[in-house]
Amino acid sequence: MIYDHEMKLIAPGKVVKDEIGNQIHTDPIETPILCGLKSVGRSEFYNAATAGLRPELVFVIHAYEYNDERLVEFEGKRYNVIRTYETSFEELELTCERVAANG
Repeated sequence: MIYDHEMKLIAPGKVVKDEIGNQIHTDPIETPILCGLKSVGRSEFYNAATAGLRPELVFVIHAYEYNDERLVEFEGKRYNVIRTYETSFEELELTCERVAANG
């Protein structure tokens, strides 16, 4: 696989307490990585659609770079990770659907 695209893995921010005990939400952690791109297969698309999901893209990344992030950004658009699939010891496929514009 050729890793010729850039994407960001987005981990949620943490909740920390300041010196007087107030809870503060930190910013999400964005990690830029390189990835390969695949299209969603026909059967996978239609099987997911019956479950109310709309898979749009499949990103191929190095497995060691992924830490269970559920949100990614690619070309300025955000996607939810709906499925992961380990294709080999080193590669992982992230099947993603586009995040709705209002949330």
